[in-house]
Amino acid sequence: MNNPNILASCCTESQRAEIVASADICVCGSAISTRILGLGSTRLLEKRRPRSSCKMSIVALAEGYQSSVTLDVLHDVAARNNIQIKSKTDEDAYLLVLQSADMTAENVNNLPDYVDPRLAPVPTKGGRGFWKPKNNSHNAWSHQAQLIAEKPVTDVLKGRKIVIKDNMSVAGLPYTCGTFPQLVSKDGKYPIATIDATITRRLLEAGSTIVGTSTCENYSLTPMSYTSANGPVHNPWLRDHNTGGSTSGGACLLSLGKARAASVPGLDEAGDDVDLAMGGDQAGSIRLPSAYCGIYGLKPTHGLVPYTGIAGLHPMIDYAGPMARKLEDIATLLTVVAGYDGLDPRMTPESPLRQNVIDYATHLSSAESPGKGLKVGIIKESLTSPGTQAEVAEVVKAAATEHFEASGATVSEVSVPMHLLGPAIWTAATRTYMASLAIGGKTPDILNHSIPHLSLRWPPDQEMYDLLTVANPAVVNILFCETFLKDKFGPEVQAKAHRHVFELRAAYDNALEEFDVLVTPTTPTVAPPHPDVRPEAEGGSTVMDKIKLAVGATNNTAPFNASGHPALNVPCGWAKSRTGKGWLPVGMQVIGKRWDDLGVLKAAKAFEMGGGGLGSWPGQNPT
Repeated sequence: MNNPNILASCCTESQRAEIVASADICVCGSAISTRILGLGSTRLLEKRRPRSSCKMSIVALAEGYQSSVTLDVLHDVAARNNIQIKSKTDEDAYLLVLQSADMTAENVNNLPDYVDPRLAPVPTKGGRGFWKPKNNSHNAWSHQAQLIAEKPVTDVLKGRKIVIKDNMSVAGLPYTCGTFPQLVSKDGKYPIATIDATITRRLLEAGSTIVGTSTCENYSLTPMSYTSANGPVHNPWLRDHNTGGSTSGGACLLSLGKARAASVPGLDEAGDDVDLAMGGDQAGSIRLPSAYCGIYGLKPTHGLVPYTGIAGLHPMIDYAGPMARKLEDIATLLTVVAGYDGLDPRMTPESPLRQNVIDYATHLSSAESPGKGLKVGIIKESLTSPGTQAEVAEVVKAAATEHFEASGATVSEVSVPMHLLGPAIWTAATRTYMASLAIGGKTPDILNHSIPHLSLRWPPDQEMYDLLTVANPAVVNILFCETFLKDKFGPEVQAKAHRHVFELRAAYDNALEEFDVLVTPTTPTVAPPHPDVRPEAEGGSTVMDKIKLAVGATNNTAPFNASGHPALNVPCGWAKSRTGKGWLPVGMQVIGKRWDDLGVLKAAKAFEMGGGGLGSWPGQNPT
């Protein structure tokens, strides 16, 4: 609209007085349509604006309204935009519309909150009690519960014990996001979730028993497992080593069952294990813990599983997915949670409606010879990327070759040079706004149902820094990076990186025209030992020591968060720990075409049928 002071230019004084604070004025073609909200009437003011089009909407103030927005406020706002208003006429006009915006926002802010009824808590037997675990030596549990739907829709998961990552809403349970209570609420206590995330509802309706929430890392912003306010989460196969993050607790609770079956010592006080888990993944946070702990973990195709009711980092890279000890359970969980929910903006026209979701479990179980004719391509660059442990690369390559070929598949290397640029593209595409979104709780600029019980502290302050520079320096890094990158590059670098995401996707798509699935090591190393989590002044690890642990850890996983392809961790063997104190699992990542999650699962089954898998625990002392 060419003239911001449109009321003064087109309305009489009496007409202006009739336009209340909630009036909506839109310039369309050659007329101005004024709709008095709440009164149900519309007036057409025949003031011609020949060059205007429907570009903007402003709200007018009634004559004489006492606004707290003054000229000083206006000039401060202008100065922050590097602008000086010199014209008195312009000054009056912009003051009016700024006052209008202020009142409009106040009106909306004073409305009672609205929560979509699809997120209402599922009625459960005996209500929604919770408790802290008595035994939790590995810090994998956040809170325990026993939630069973009063009227489940199916019995697909009847009797199965599942744990939910503690950034996913489970109504009635504390919601921690892995961080300190004063950073997620205004009263200094962990908020109690008021909604069920879409996947929580679907799991309860499928008959599962939600037995609690698992520890997640601080703001989900690390691939390691030492950052939670709960304390470090220990790897069941070798204490004082990482489980990986940020779905650290879920991976630990699943692998406890395997480790106990293998008679690994020191697990008596670790508490109950679980059958299934749900995790979140922005750079590898399902797949890394799964690799470090020797279980299956799937990052589905982007937009297949709804993310509604889950604290995110950035819509482009947010995923929720299943974790389990058995491949068949991954397929069953995916069948239950997949499909459009009508609320998550990450879902697209490609996302299937619930009734059109593939029965992954049935299709997987009926695949009798999934390896026959299967073409497997090992991404050459993933075997030699910086920081890759030679033993890990050798285990993955040897296992893929031996066990896929034993199932009837062909295996060869394929070069995807863009794979090496993937982590940088992921970073540039997200880092300029990640702090505001993930730490500050900014609503994405697309329609999004935010989490009503979450009140994140923002802007950052000294207390926040003092807590997080000890617990999780990655969060501080994200804060500093957003400010710096915005100041230096503005929006250009993110926009360019988003265009390169399409190039990265195309590079993988091209390789997947020749091969049915691609393979990489999930992680470049086995699980590293924990840092000393005490403050540096008390003899703990330095900030740089902690940061270095995570450098390169997501090089093979983060690119697929950006590209959207499904990727599954498949346990494939063992390698020696960095400390020489024992053996730790090695994970192989299997990647498929977008929306061919079933093909990924079938490929993993072929690997199993060819004799592949984690194998027996070699024991505590490597020789």
